[in-house]
Amino acid sequence: MPIKMSVMPKFYKDSVSLMQTAAAVMREGGLSQVSIVMGSPANLALLREAGLVGPEGLDAGANDLIIAVEGEAEAAVDKAVEQAVALLRAGSRDTDEAEGEGAPARNGLGAGLDLNPEANLAVIATPGEYAAAEALKAVRQGLNVMLFSDNITPADERCIKEAARERGLLVMGPDCGTAIIDGVPLAFANVVARGSVGVVGASGTGIQQITTLLDNLGGGISHAIGTGGHDLSAEVGGISMLQGIAMLAEDPGTKVIVIVSKPPHPEVCAAVIAAASASGKPVVANFIGPEWSAHVGGDILFVRTLEDAAVAALRLADNAEPPAGLLDATGDLPVPGRGRRWIRGIYTGGTFCYEATYLLGERLGAIRSNTPVRQGEALSDPWRSLGHTLVDMGDDVFTRGRPHPMIDPSLRLDRMRKEAGDPETAVVLFDLVLGHGSHPDPATGVAEVIRESRAGGGGPVFVGFVCGTAGDPQGFEAQKEILREAGAVLTQTNVRAVDAAATVAEAGNAATQKITE
Repeated sequence: MPIKMSVMPKFYKDSVSLMQTAAAVMREGGLSQVSIVMGSPANLALLREAGLVGPEGLDAGANDLIIAVEGEAEAAVDKAVEQAVALLRAGSRDTDEAEGEGAPARNGLGAGLDLNPEANLAVIATPGEYAAAEALKAVRQGLNVMLFSDNITPADERCIKEAARERGLLVMGPDCGTAIIDGVPLAFANVVARGSVGVVGASGTGIQQITTLLDNLGGGISHAIGTGGHDLSAEVGGISMLQGIAMLAEDPGTKVIVIVSKPPHPEVCAAVIAAASASGKPVVANFIGPEWSAHVGGDILFVRTLEDAAVAALRLADNAEPPAGLLDATGDLPVPGRGRRWIRGIYTGGTFCYEATYLLGERLGAIRSNTPVRQGEALSDPWRSLGHTLVDMGDDVFTRGRPHPMIDPSLRLDRMRKEAGDPETAVVLFDLVLGHGSHPDPATGVAEVIRESRAGGGGPVFVGFVCGTAGDPQGFEAQKEILREAGAVLTQTNVRAVDAAATVAEAGNAATQKITE
């Protein structure tokens, strides 16, 4: 396939803008890869790994922007590069021409503070090579930080967070994709009702599931504080989690605190539990994983799933129960065709994938994944499924030099087609995450894959759920209806989708076994 590259010297754009531009170009069709990155050594290495740069390298520096496109024909590739350049330059012209109140700052944090001296939060989405320095600079200027960027060393993360803590400031991140502060959604967050439940989490989609479910169940959120996925490691020590608990404990608008994360390091976990117990408020904790499924203790209510966390918080905050029937399991489920026995989960949310992996493992045994729950169940090749397999498509291996699948679902849709075409696939299990930052119409692409798989009759059963609210820009009910019309089995939550998928797979195995006997 033809490849074309273009270098824009001394041209900077933040990571989110680059991902959105790449996604817009990719939607034009006829392209296999679109990568738009700054020319840092790490990004050049990623381009080489993706086959977009030869061993001779590329004449670009860390302050240069690189556009790399691979496609089916020269004309499509040329057009894509031209479109990317135009979009990037148009964005810069808009910024140059903007004047007055609300105009974005182009010359760093100092210029931003000059425009808005009352600001107390900086959102940083620079490439990882620059993000640590920018975050530390923001902290030293008295700003709280939401650090969307990743690829920051644990030592740098701890340094930034300790500097913030000394100044009474909070750092959310690195790799923090979701937060809602005083009703304002940041990055990948949903439009949810205000209420009295405060959430602090090292899990972006975990926060999204809990906050959207509370909204759907009639509750609401005071704040949702993201810590970043590495905060509860031994190297970082849970600094942001501990600060978040303390802030919610002091917040008069928060009646109940919810903690969500993958299993923390044991010593960090002990510190978090102690802080939660001392908060003086009811605390619901969901440390996703089998070792915490039945844990009880102290003043903290430990729950098994993200759904359980939302329901428990609703009861504690509002003394209310979920509306009758809203969370009921799906009714009659289809039986897959003969020989179909495996579940293939293709997720955009890492926490959803992790939760599903441990839940299915309890019921079906070994579950292969690129983010395994149990030892010995890691995929040797994340691009190739083996038996029951659940894949987090937002993992670094799939997003190097590419937009996250919530922004550009094309790579995930390709994987779904591949799994649906496997004659042994009984179920394609999936999530669909709405909200700010996500693709404007993610359901339509999934619906097309479902129709393609059913065109010749038979095919696997598609089981999924939509994480969103009525206020989200994509249209919550409209997105669900698109999937239902295509033939998807939809549930209200991840745990319900997992249960339905397991039931379908077990029925397929039973039918196959009966035929062969």
